[in-house]
Amino acid sequence: MKTLRQYLTESVHTYRYTIKIAGDVDKNFVDLFRYNLSKFDPVKIEEPKTTPVQKSPYGFPDISNESVHIIKAEFKYPATEPQIQQIAQLLGKNINMVRVITSDYDDSINAENDKYANQAKESPLLNQEVLADDGKEASKEYANQYLDRIIPKKPTFDITFDAKKTPTVKNTSKEGINTKSPMSKMTRPQLPQTGSRK
Repeated sequence: MKTLRQYLTESVHTYRYTIKIAGDVDKNFVDLFRYNLSKFDPVKIEEPKTTPVQKSPYGFPDISNESVHIIKAEFKYPATEPQIQQIAQLLGKNINMVRVITSDYDDSINAENDKYANQAKESPLLNQEVLADDGKEASKEYANQYLDRIIPKKPTFDITFDAKKTPTVKNTSKEGINTKSPMSKMTRPQLPQTGSRK
């Protein structure tokens, strides 16, 4: 049977965070930042990893063309994003350039991105022989001649009717066309006498 001390030491819960800082970060800032994070009783704080300069870094919608420094940390006490942002602000960093998320969430997002990236890389469509000729054969197969081979042309029927065909008449002169309205030749009667008009 476990003693109370063993039970308590085994049940210690730690909190894992991923701290992302956009922009330039020097070694002095990192040392002071790690020192100030000691109030959360850190189990470990990893060295920052820097991404290449990105046009729109993930998690920073208002920032463009910046690199991101990622620090993985594990604490015995929970921390919130505003607390860590305040530490960075006291060291001269803008709070909008600091993001804190749980490491489990960050790992799941990265795994999801890697899965989609691998799907695009291993796509068999890129290695098909059809595309070896820049799609010339494919364009022939999907052109109208392909449809003509598959769908037979509709037969044309010449049906004779009992009635006589109406002759087509061309009016070459303008004499037979009325250009004036018949209403223009009408004469109107006089208006009735009323007491309102003088």
